[in-house]
Amino acid sequence: MSGALKAAWGLTAFVIVAGVIGWIVTGRPVFAAFVVLGVLTGVGAAFALRPAPDRSARKEGPTS
Repeated sequence: MSGALKAAWGLTAFVIVAGVIGWIVTGRPVFAAFVVLGVLTGVGAAFALRPAPDRSARKEGPTS
């Protein structure tokens, strides 16, 4: 895992934790936006960085 990717995951975790703490301390649900955005960022990163599926070595195409 590269340094930039580690930093991105760290920032995602920070945003989620800051949202939870802000929501608990202030009681204002506006901090739920931090939690939602942090989770969406994490899901998007996991989806975008998933390994490519194995492709068969055989090519499909015309046979003649």
